[in-house]
Amino acid sequence: MKFKKSDLKETIFKGEKRLKLVLPCINQSDKNDNVIKEYIAYKIFEIISPYYFKVRMVDIEFEELKKNKSKIHLVKGFLIEDDERLAKRIDGKVYDRSVHPLQQDDLTSVRNAFFQFMIGNTDFSQAYQHNVKLIFVEKKITPVPYDFDLAGLVNCSYAIVSQIGDKDMGIESVTQRKFRGFKRDMALFEQVRNEFIEKKPEIMATIDACQSYFDNEKEFSVARNYVLDFFEIIANERKYKNQILDQARLK
Repeated sequence: MKFKKSDLKETIFKGEKRLKLVLPCINQSDKNDNVIKEYIAYKIFEIISPYYFKVRMVDIEFEELKKNKSKIHLVKGFLIEDDERLAKRIDGKVYDRSVHPLQQDDLTSVRNAFFQFMIGNTDFSQAYQHNVKLIFVEKKITPVPYDFDLAGLVNCSYAIVSQIGDKDMGIESVTQRKFRGFKRDMALFEQVRNEFIEKKPEIMATIDACQSYFDNEKEFSVARNYVLDFFEIIANERKYKNQILDQARLK
């Protein structure tokens, strides 16, 4: 959505020029819950990294016109800040050139890889800048992820396993996790692993704070347990080695 500066002068959106609005894709019973689960993914990443897209939950009312009839729809949605606004907020610049993932900042790349594994998302690529925006900040090229509707955490009805660059992910369902991060210093992996473990209470509290938004209590419970499964993996040495360390990509 594009705005005139004058239209937002006395609103909470003062200073914004463009915002992305995320709405349910299909008019099904779980439509609102899917939007909330994707919103939760953004809020989790906000805890994990200092470089993230801000989001705001909104209630949307729109009218559907059909011949001589009209129908009012009330749905959940959320707004995402523009990438230029994000870059300005963190004193960086949007970086549009192609950069190999191993030339991108090591720490934020590993954090992103763990996060994507947490939410069960394979629909991203730092190499192709698919659902990842690169920001040049603090003399480093930093990946900032977005668009998580195909993640296992969301598990919407239309989700399929992504095949980026014709690469077979080796999984059949989006709820199956696949670590897609590149191999880096193992000490860095251990640092990020410990960061996630330390932030578990805050992450779970963030999820719990969204419980009242859900239409279906079961959808909330399944999403919450999905994240808890991730923490079980990284707390278990054998599972951590098999599902993360041994899966790190070389190319």
